[in-house]
Formats: sequence, structure tokens, C-alpha cells
Amino acid sequence: MASVLLRGFALGLAIAAAPGPIFFLCLRRTLVKGWRNGLVSGLGVATADGFYAAVAAFGVSAITTLLTGERRWLALGGGVVLAALGARIVFGRPGTTETASRNRAGLAGAYLSTLGLTITNPATIISFAALAATLGAGIGGGFLRPALLVVGVLLGSATWWCVLAALGAGLRGRITPRVVGGISTASGLAIIGLGLAAVVSALST
Repeated sequence: MASVLLRGFALGLAIAAAPGPIFFLCLRRTLVKGWRNGLVSGLGVATADGFYAAVAAFGVSAITTLLTGERRWLALGGGVVLAALGARIVFGRPGTTETASRNRAGLAGAYLSTLGLTITNPATIISFAALAATLGAGIGGGFLRPALLVVGVLLGSATWWCVLAALGAGLRGRITPRVVGGISTASGLAIIGLGLAAVVSALST
């Protein structure tokens, strides 16, 4: 049983640590808004990872088929949202934008936004669809072993975002606002680029 939990932990950690738009978004939120916002944003990602792990581990094939079948439209919608979010980061004024965002949405908005973005992220869908195709005999039947795998994925993903929030919080107190602004611009451009890449990929398939 412990091996199943460890496998899930390693899987969740590996998927969460893969560079992508959500990584840049959570890092930027940590540097600009503080560790709480970065951590809660990361936990939104971990929740989505746990959801897909449950779909894969418990063999909910109907959901897997639906999501993989609609991958093109999810990529298109997610890409547009990411590009718009990146543009807002690049062209917005950090002080005004972040204060207004905090007042409107706060931590709940940070959690829900990354949850939604990760749920519709084609890379996440593909990762866990591949997991669903390879599990089966790997974890056996029943309820306990699949449940342990899901818990492991949640813990692995959440651990990564805790580490990232802690590192970002440490950097936040050591770098100047100008450097933070440069990091925000760079992360915004990266998010725009990844969003446009998702759109182009969706339209070309």
C-alpha cells in the first residue's frame, strides 16, 4: 500500500513541477501578492490534479473519453484565456491591478482561477489520460489502492506548490520592486506565448 502512495506522490510532484503557464502564474502571484496567494493558487492546481488522478485511478472512462475528445476546444478556450491573462499582466500596473484583484476576488478567486485553468489545460488531460491507459493492473482493484494513489498525487502536487510559495516568499523580501516588475513582464510574456501556442495547435489539428 505504501508503494502505491509513493507512486502517486512522485506522479503528482512530477506533473506539478513541469514548466508551464500555471507555474509562471503561481510564481508571479507569490512575488507580487505574497505567499498566501501563491500557495492558494497552487492548491487550486493540486485539486485539479487530484480530480484527474481520481478519474484515471477509478477508471471513469466516460469522463476521460469526453475530455480527450474535446481536447481541441479545451485547448482553444484555455489558450485564449491564458493569452488574455498574460496581456493583462504585461500591460497592467502591478500595484493598482493587484490591489483591485485582491479586493474583488481575494484568495478564493486565486484558487478558483488556477483550478479552472488546470482543469481545461490539455497537457493535464493528456498526462492523466495516459495514466488511465497504463494503470489497471498496476494498482489492482478495490477502493483502497486507487484512493491511496489519488491521495499521493494530491500530496505530491501540493508539496511542490508549498515549496514554490516558500521560495517565492523568500525571494520577494530580497528583490527590488523593479526586479519584481521585470519578472512580472517576463512571466506575462511567457504566458502569452504558451497561450498562443495552444491556440495555434488547436486550430491546426
